[in-house]
Amino acid sequence: MDSIEKIVARQLLGLKAVKLNPENPFTWASGWKSPIYCDNRKILSYPESRKIIYKSLQRLVEQNFKDFDCIAGVATGAIAWGAYVAEELGKPFVYVRPKPKDHGTGAQIEGELPQGARVVVVEDLISTGGSSLSAVACLEKNGANVLGMVAIFSYNFDKSRYAFENANCELHTLTNYNALIEEAVACNYIDQSHLETLKEWRISPDTWGTVK
Repeated sequence: MDSIEKIVARQLLGLKAVKLNPENPFTWASGWKSPIYCDNRKILSYPESRKIIYKSLQRLVEQNFKDFDCIAGVATGAIAWGAYVAEELGKPFVYVRPKPKDHGTGAQIEGELPQGARVVVVEDLISTGGSSLSAVACLEKNGANVLGMVAIFSYNFDKSRYAFENANCELHTLTNYNALIEEAVACNYIDQSHLETLKEWRISPDTWGTVK
């Protein structure tokens, strides 16, 4: 039986939620050049694949966090995923904005977060970890006890691994960059000759494509 890493990687590739193009790289909002672009929102449009993902996230939560009170999603990409997981688990749900809204109550956390609530955070993808851990910090500042985080996909950057270790935040993902490119080669989504380029990018994503 295939591992969940392979199953989810195959879903992302099949729906083109992840696009790989080493020869004509994408430009991220950060300015980084990248041979990969991940948009997990696409999965929401496909009911069967959507169910595979949120049920797998549910199991990931249940396997790694035994006593928790609430599920939190990180806006905007993980609002839907967090809500699905909370529904499956029968738990309250809140979501965290990147910054407080500039109108109304000025809230950054939407929903009812009880003081001292034990929270598991749901994220769609992990790149550097900065925005994900900002959400964790916001929850803790507002009285939550964050037990850890689950996510669909991680790029496996050393920078994000160190960031989660330094924040003492437990992280579990359904699949990751290494599993993705292995599956992409296995199903002929990319050519074997692209593997070295894809591995080089993951090691130095901030300088890849800029050095002549």
